[in-house]
Amino acid sequence: MSLGGNIVPVENLAESLQVAFDAGARRILIPMSSVGDIPTIPGELFAKFQTSFYADPVDAVFKVLGVT
Repeated sequence: MSLGGNIVPVENLAESLQVAFDAGARRILIPMSSVGDIPTIPGELFAKFQTSFYADPVDAVFKVLGVT
């Protein structure tokens, strides 16, 4: 998400997830604009996360707070 609130795809999603995992992350939020990049993520890495997807900034905030 940009500072202006626009949803932008994650650049190099697989590498970003590896960095997140190495830092201890277990839960991730991925913008819907990056769904097409999921096949580039090794399955064993993707399976290590509890994954949620968001479509807009409000949706992201609700998911982060656990409000569905």
